[in-house]
Amino acid sequence: MAVPLTDLSEQHRTLLPELRDAFCEVVESGRLILGHYVERFEAQLAAYCGVKHAVGVSSGTDAIKASMLALDLQPGDEVIVSPFTYLHTAESILRAGGTPVFADIRPRTFNLDPDAVEAAITDKTRAIMAVHLYGLPCEMFALLEIAERHGLKVIEDADMAIGATYHGRQAGSLGHMATLSFYPTKTLAAAGDAGAVLTDDDALAQRLRSIRVHGLESGFVVRTPSGAFRMDPLQAALLSVKLPHVDQWVKRRRDLAKRYQQLFEPLAVTTPDSADDIRHAYNLYTLRVRGGGREPLRHHLDAMDIGNRVYYPRPLHLQPAYSHLGYERGTLPHAERACDEVLSIPMFTEMTKAQQDEVVNAVREYFAGD
Repeated sequence: MAVPLTDLSEQHRTLLPELRDAFCEVVESGRLILGHYVERFEAQLAAYCGVKHAVGVSSGTDAIKASMLALDLQPGDEVIVSPFTYLHTAESILRAGGTPVFADIRPRTFNLDPDAVEAAITDKTRAIMAVHLYGLPCEMFALLEIAERHGLKVIEDADMAIGATYHGRQAGSLGHMATLSFYPTKTLAAAGDAGAVLTDDDALAQRLRSIRVHGLESGFVVRTPSGAFRMDPLQAALLSVKLPHVDQWVKRRRDLAKRYQQLFEPLAVTTPDSADDIRHAYNLYTLRVRGGGREPLRHHLDAMDIGNRVYYPRPLHLQPAYSHLGYERGTLPHAERACDEVLSIPMFTEMTKAQQDEVVNAVREYFAGD
């Protein structure tokens, strides 16, 4: 049996009547840019995440761009970020006029190491971007304490972490701002691109709403050139249908993750890390395969028609686009090693036990013949 890496088809079949009604309502209203449907979703999302403001934007990438522009970075200003994440983090820092500074990760969680963050701070540092990778929140209390001592902002990249919690608080509610992505691979998935920025700061929320429409303020005044980062009302309406199901979907993913962990226990793979006071959202389920076994396992799963993907095969500090920053191989060893050893396998809310067994049996078969 083939098993995809992710699959929304069953979810959409279940919700289709509500999704169809929401779609038709928006089209018939003629309100196709911002407006009521976006405002309604923003209010629902802010309430769910436990923040005062949610600002809907056109994608998770644009959420990070908008959050960086809201910081009003000046040339030379530095933002500390993990090198083990997607391209849009460092890219958005550069586009906002800042400089990304990479700090190494914890080898078990794949998230920023607070000690490495502290060591990377200079008199030019303005902010820390905490990426909750794969759905596991960073060590936020430690990062917030460091930020407070040094007068820095903390931006949570919670793109994979909606529904995750840290000491009882929703991911995205702890930093000065947080970004969310509703890309179709996410737990709360749009029918295309969409994102949001969360904040409790009234002034930042006002600035973000200006930034998403070219930086326009009242009186047709622009202080910060930005772009068109508006959320599509069609996406907002569909996301309003889905949002009430997020906790149920995260619980299902956590149940699947627990079963994966039990079934993989005898095998030579490392399963994702978590803790009692941190609720991992398992947007992705990522194994660590040491000793050069990742690529042979990946090819074996391909042959068995089992979905898999490497997130991410090259750390940002070794990307040619950032060669001017002067990082060399060996500078951030934990991130570099993770890039060589991680492999994400199927994880989606409607995944059946039969599909999960198929995945586990394929991995077992690889190690039995290794």
